[in-house]
Amino acid sequence: MSLNASSSNPTSPPIVLTGDRPTGPLHLGHYIGSLKARVELQNTARQFILLADTQAMTDNVGRHQRVTENVMEVALDYLAVGIDPEKSTIFIQSQIRELYELSMVLLNLVTVSRLERNPTIKEEIRLRGFERDIPAGFLTYPVSQAADITAFKATLVPVGHDQLPMIEQTNELVRRFNNVVGQDILVECKEMLSATSRLPGIDGKAKMSKSLGNSIQLGATPAEIKKAVNAMYTDPNHLRVEDPGQVEGNVVFTFLDAFDPNKEEVEELKAHYRRGGLGDSVVKRRLEAQLQAMIEPIRTRREEFAKDKGEVLAMLKRGTERARAVAAQTLSEVNAAMGLNYFD
Repeated sequence: MSLNASSSNPTSPPIVLTGDRPTGPLHLGHYIGSLKARVELQNTARQFILLADTQAMTDNVGRHQRVTENVMEVALDYLAVGIDPEKSTIFIQSQIRELYELSMVLLNLVTVSRLERNPTIKEEIRLRGFERDIPAGFLTYPVSQAADITAFKATLVPVGHDQLPMIEQTNELVRRFNNVVGQDILVECKEMLSATSRLPGIDGKAKMSKSLGNSIQLGATPAEIKKAVNAMYTDPNHLRVEDPGQVEGNVVFTFLDAFDPNKEEVEELKAHYRRGGLGDSVVKRRLEAQLQAMIEPIRTRREEFAKDKGEVLAMLKRGTERARAVAAQTLSEVNAAMGLNYFD
């Protein structure tokens, strides 16, 4: 499998900026929520995909090795699902110093109170139990995200509904900067919402997450897939096969909706389950077959790419160099607009 540098047309619209925090290997939630769309977008857009290791460090102090090690794991997942480095620019956030500089410029255009009002940040602070002991880097990571987006003048940013406040704040900063300098240097972006709602964990109680132990990784073995499907939450009141069952909140049916291509047969299964006479084991076997068939080629490609991690790292270096050239051009324009280009 070739990992040669891109020869794509740099003027092809739209420009997409997306990525992941490398805190662990990716799972089916990532696949249905964003990875599948990225594979499609790379054929119609100029796509930048960042491994957001700098942002991951904002709440992983003392666990930094976990972040750096997972840069390779996430890169392998990208390649395994079909993201082509000849079509998409995959890069490492921390290796582009221009993003730090642009973040500092944007930080001067936002207040602490505005950052604290960001609904996404408020929820993340609550989940992490920071209260008032909020790492400054974590509080300001929406500004870092805005720097990522604006550095590449992205016009489309794939996000979930919970990230919409980030897009709003980015566009606020764009308008504020352009107004301050009196020029349209930075570009506003639009959100691109996933057609699929967030995939729940196999326990049905939270979003899919490796840390919660309720995920199915993209490199899962056949045995791991089988075990995960067998453990999936269904309808606790569906005690006997002949009992009517509830489809809503039933994780097995949620997964079938997401991954089974035969929607008509899935709807028939739902109707049968609701009226009774359909056992959980039958539905789970169907889901397992679908997941085994889908994950097997992904796992195989991942194992093949993992045989030459040196070449994967070289691919990341090439992508990072291309991305840095774009970010450097934007920063040059920003500095010129602010009169900070003393030696040019």
